[in-house]
Amino acid sequence: MLILDNIISDRGSKYAVSGGPCTSEEEAKAFIKALCRKKKFAKATHNTWAVLCADTPVKNDDGEAGAGMVILRMLERERLRDHIIVVTRWFGGKHLGGDRFRHVQEAVRIYLDELRAA
Repeated sequence: MLILDNIISDRGSKYAVSGGPCTSEEEAKAFIKALCRKKKFAKATHNTWAVLCADTPVKNDDGEAGAGMVILRMLERERLRDHIIVVTRWFGGKHLGGDRFRHVQEAVRIYLDELRAA
């Protein structure tokens, strides 16, 4: 599990991104459960995620409507299969509007760059 914490901050909201190997929706749920064993992530406002599995793409917005699709599209563009990416947000009290999607995209870009460098 690769976790990149405190990568984006905007109007009080803070973001992290994490990911790792994942081949099914069950594994994705187990990954989220493991991530949320860390108290900080369990208290997050949103843990949005997506994974391109052999069977079908799977995503979860976790209350951040549309964010899972943003992650999924980026995974498709990269042709990154069997790998979950989770974007975590701690709400800072001010609504970000459309900027939240820009932040999700940037978080995924940061993760993919880190993955390539490893």
